[in-house]
Amino acid sequence: MREKFARNHYIGNWDAEDVGAWESGGKEVAKRNLIWSVVAEHVGFSVWSVWSVMVLFMPTEVYGIDAAGKFFLVAVPTLVGSILRIPYTVATARFGGRNWTIFSALVLLVPTLATLYLVLDPGHSYTTFMLVAALAGVGGGNFASSMTNINAFYPQRLKGWALGLNAGGGNIGVPVIQLIGLLVIATIGNTAPWIVCAIYLVLCSAAALGAAVFMDNLGDQKADLRAMGRALKFGDSWVISFLYIGTFGSFIGFGFAFGQVLQINYLAGGDTPAQAALHAAQIAFIGPLLGSISRPLGGKLADRVGGGKITLYTFVAMALAAGVLIVAGTLDDASPGAATGGVMTAMVLGFIALFLLSGLGNGSVYKMIPSIFEAKAQGLDDLDRAARAAWSRSMSGALIGFAGAIGGLGGVGINLVFRASYGGTAQSATMAFWVFGIFYVVCIAVTWVVFLRRPHHNSGGDTVPNGAASAATPPMSGATV
Repeated sequence: MREKFARNHYIGNWDAEDVGAWESGGKEVAKRNLIWSVVAEHVGFSVWSVWSVMVLFMPTEVYGIDAAGKFFLVAVPTLVGSILRIPYTVATARFGGRNWTIFSALVLLVPTLATLYLVLDPGHSYTTFMLVAALAGVGGGNFASSMTNINAFYPQRLKGWALGLNAGGGNIGVPVIQLIGLLVIATIGNTAPWIVCAIYLVLCSAAALGAAVFMDNLGDQKADLRAMGRALKFGDSWVISFLYIGTFGSFIGFGFAFGQVLQINYLAGGDTPAQAALHAAQIAFIGPLLGSISRPLGGKLADRVGGGKITLYTFVAMALAAGVLIVAGTLDDASPGAATGGVMTAMVLGFIALFLLSGLGNGSVYKMIPSIFEAKAQGLDDLDRAARAAWSRSMSGALIGFAGAIGGLGGVGINLVFRASYGGTAQSATMAFWVFGIFYVVCIAVTWVVFLRRPHHNSGGDTVPNGAASAATPPMSGATV
């Protein structure tokens, strides 16, 4: 352990595309940084989604916050976390990946402590709850800095798998904190939410310590706001960001809202608040868990088949899953009383399918980012190989943060759509399901038109994106768009 602290944790020159250096020890360095990046990002996601668990512990008669207010409460950290992803994107290049991971893990202690204090003393205003929930948004920023850092460590041919694993390991923080909430509710009841917060005070500290011991700073990382501005001059950058609304926005939005939707239905069925919280918690973690696990698979499939194709297939399936929810919601609205067992089963299966598919889409869309800029870099004839690789990393890192920020805003939109749907006279989610289904159809059309309806192809059989010269050298093996 002493040797770990003694080394300077700084690598001045890192060339992941140098196969010899990679095989002679580089991949072990990258793996070590990936592992602890995943740990820190995982804890960040958990803290970001802590209020999706806290609302299950907040009976309306005690806290004075109705269903519409709770949807807005979980939308606030989503909004803050999405905005923070932009500055977090450039932080690793400015301060070092190891240094920033330590800092960002320690910052998570602030919203965790504030949440613990607030749930122990519920006699505060709704504004106070909103402000404390906003603090949890810092956990959402961890994704951008972590992904940008790992993007710099791995070669083009392995980015899909590495980025998918990094993001999937982080995403799984959502179901893990929900599972911890379930264990607390099942063993103690819905009166001890502070236990969840206490557990994460320990985990945040452990993540910071692990980053300090095992991670490294790279001296040649390039990602700044100017790079982000240059990346956004390409039309494909905006398209990728839009598609990420449909994949990650769905994952994080449903992840924050799923438990509450279930709780509302169980309360309508006659459950007490404690029973409804337990029943909702028993199911709510399954969807985000499957979505997190499927994300690396989406990246792996994109490595082999092509990001554009996997993304298209994913949105087609998501539209069909939304159709299941629309039918289930319509049947529920047409019958008086609580939802039947069949309708509830259809809703749960529809949501779980959306989680699973959104995870696949997250991996495939993010794989497209480095592939797009790798293809564009081959057309920069005035740069040598090293300079083209540096340009590609810089542009990719910048877009990873921006797309993550825009995608996260999709989660805000989902919770606001649910709030509007339940806040109306119908007190139903069916209107929200229609909105989601229509949006996925739009994503299908955009993916087809921009990335698949093209005459020029690269070596992986997928389309060369806008701005990439048709005569450009194809990307390295496995780096299909």
